Parts: sequence; C-alpha cells; structure tokens
Amino acid sequence: MRTPLLYALFALALPASAQADPLSDLGRALFFDTSLSINGTQSCASCHQPANGFASDMAFPEGAIAGRHGRRKPPSLAYQAISPPLHHVVEEDGILFVGGNMADGRATGAGSGDPAAEQALMPMLNPDEMALPRAACAAARACASRGAAMEAVEPGVCALPVDAAAACDPATPEADDGVGTEAAVALLGRALAAFEASPEVMPFSSRYDAYRNGQGGLTGDERAGLALFDGKAKCSACHVLTAGPDRRGPVLTDFTYDNLGVPPNAPAGEKASADRGLAATLEADPLYAAGAAAVEGAVKVPTLRNVWTGQPRAYMHNGWFSSLEGVVRFYNTRDVWPRCDADRVTEAQALAARCWPAPGVAATMNRDELGNLKLTESEEAQIVAFLKTLTDR
Repeated sequence: MRTPLLYALFALALPASAQADPLSDLGRALFFDTSLSINGTQSCASCHQPANGFASDMAFPEGAIAGRHGRRKPPSLAYQAISPPLHHVVEEDGILFVGGNMADGRATGAGSGDPAAEQALMPMLNPDEMALPRAACAAARACASRGAAMEAVEPGVCALPVDAAAACDPATPEADDGVGTEAAVALLGRALAAFEASPEVMPFSSRYDAYRNGQGGLTGDERAGLALFDGKAKCSACHVLTAGPDRRGPVLTDFTYDNLGVPPNAPAGEKASADRGLAATLEADPLYAAGAAAVEGAVKVPTLRNVWTGQPRAYMHNGWFSSLEGVVRFYNTRDVWPRCDADRVTEAQALAARCWPAPGVAATMNRDELGNLKLTESEEAQIVAFLKTLTDR
C-alpha cells in the first residue's frame, strides 16, 4: 500500500522555478523541432501532442523511419518532470521502488539527478522513434537549429568539434564524435526538462483543481466518482490525492511501479509478448538485480491528469485499451470475467464477450487493489465522470 506521506516527500522534486525563462523557452523550441529526428519529419510533439494532454492518439505511432514502431505507447509528458530519481523505500511488507521516468524506469536520474532530462534524450536515439545515431548528432542538430538560443543560455556550448553532417553520419566512428559535445547534450536534456516543468505543460488548471480551490463545482455524478475513487474503487492508493508541489493540486501518481495484469500488445502484424517493465531495468543494476523478480511486469504509475481530452487515446503502458470505460471495467472485473478464448482480442471484442485476455505477467499481479472491486455499472460511470474533470483547461 502506498502512503500519502511518501508521495508528499518526493513530489517536492519539482524544480525550484517553473516560471518561463530562457532555459524553458529553449526547451519549448526544441520540443517542436523536427530537425531532432533522422530525416527531419518528427519532433517530440509528434507523439506527445499538446492538445491531447502531451500524450499520443495511438498505441504505436510510426517513428521517423517508415515502418518502425516503438514497443510501448508514448506516455503523457505532462507532470512527469516532478518524478524524483529512481530509488527504493523500505516498508513493512518489502521494498518499494519510486521515481525515475519511462514505463520501465530506465531514465533513472542516477547520473544527472534529473530523470526528465535523461528521458528527453532517449526517443531521439531510439531507432524505432526519432532514430538519431548518437547523442552528438542531437547536440549538433540542436546547435544548427537553435544555436543562438543555446548560446544565450550557456555561452560557448555550441563550439562543437564536429558539424551536424559528420555527427549524424552513421559511418563516423563513435569514439571520434562524442568528445566536446557533452555540454551541448546535457543542455538539450535540461532545456527539454525545464519546458516539461513549465506552466504550459503543468498548469494545474482542471475543473477538479478549481473545485479543490473553492472556485467551481462538480456535478453529483462527478462528486460520487471522486468518493469512489478515494474509497471503494481504491484508485487513490496509487493515484494519490495529496496536494502536490508548492501545495498545488495533486499530481495523481505516487511515482511507484505496479503490475495490473494488462494483456500484452504489439504493433499490427507483430507478436505480442510480455513486457518485463521495471524488472529489466533493475536486472541491469548490480545494486538492485536481486529485486528484479519481485517486480516482473511492473510499470510506472502514470498521472491521471489529462487522462481524457475528448480526442482518440490509447491507455495503459502498451495501449491495449482505447477507452476510459474499458479501463475502469477492467479494474473492476479483471478477476471476475473468464479468460477470452482467442489469443488476441481487442478491447471492444473483450467487452462485448465479457471476457479478458490472459495477463502479460501473472505471477506479480496486483490482486489487492483491483480485479474484483464489486462496482456497479453506474459506479463505473461515475468514476469515469470524475476522471474527465482532471483535464487542464
């Protein structure tokens, strides 16, 4: 069981200033800069769409290289800059892992102290996403495109030993192109993280925020949904309602990891397989390798802010769900409905047949806070109504 105290302590990881400044302004420009993909066709905003809560409208969007797709749904970047570095907390019933970014926590923040800055660089270098061959290429292209702004933040940072053409040429030896670009690479990550921590990405401006601040009301169904969210449905055990940084509204995540028993998913035409989640990250760390088995299949608990925008959306770390109604029904009946007969079914097919596919990883599934919540269909609808009040305006 997660505790509000734990959330309150580590939510303070928000950078001291979230006001517009040259660093976050630079980050905003970089966020929309398509030159940071291999063929100049894709920016961060291509998959993290501002009008859709900085999330994607599909489970597996195509990357910069035609026919290439990531293996997970692009998560919302809104409010993720608050997450602290990955670390552990010892509790009575075991070790709890907290923080980091990415579904599997691999943007640990161990090197920089800033998981958001580390995460910001990863899609650029992923061959299935923006597909740059190396970090020096990202630095060189950023300096070519936004050199004046980068120099204004950190004079001399774009005095690079290689130009963009050489740095982005896969034939350039790795050992020859990285030296002297480290400061520009670091600035690129910091700037994007600063933008993600800005009021444009984290405005705390939903109807629920107004309600908490005594500046607006909720309907009867929305209030009932909030009561269920914080009670019978057990949602707030992980999506905590404790006030966030600077006493602003809650971030609606405790930054921990959980295995919900979500069915496996994959891009069309590919075989779906289990996602190891945090276990793969811990296994690569000698300090934490022994604890990997206990978190097999566990993925980062996301914020529920902007979980609904009225636009097409994929849900869960692998995008298997396409509706909030389906997600809530799954939480309520995962352990009640029978297994579907077919190996691979859609959310719509499962709901129509009143069955659920087998989980990706069963052994470590959370059986305490979901699976058989005994909610009525009316109560499910009330929870969905409340979730729709979490959209920033």
